[in-house]
Amino acid sequence: MVTRRSAEETARLGDEIYERDIRAQVEADHHGEYVAIDVNTRCWAIAGELRDAAKRLRSEQPDAIDVWLLRVGHRALHHIGGRPLRRAE
Repeated sequence: MVTRRSAEETARLGDEIYERDIRAQVEADHHGEYVAIDVNTRCWAIAGELRDAAKRLRSEQPDAIDVWLLRVGHRALHHIGGRPLRRAE
C-alpha cells in the first residue's frame, strides 16, 4: 500500500518541481494553461483545461496519487477578479 503525502508536502514538492524543471519550458507559450504534476515521478502534463491536464497525466501515470495542479503565470489555480502575474502585452 502506498502512503499519500500530506497536502502541504505535495504542494511544496509540486511548486519546487515546477520552478526547477517545468516553468522555463512553458511560461512563454502556455500562459493561462494548466499543469498537472505527479510529485512522485516528476512527470507532468499541460492542457488548456484543468480536467484535460489531469486526464493526460493520468493516462501516462495511472497510479499517480500525489498530484499538484497549477496554472501557468497565475498565483492560484482559479481566481475571481485580480490579475495574472505578468502584464498583458
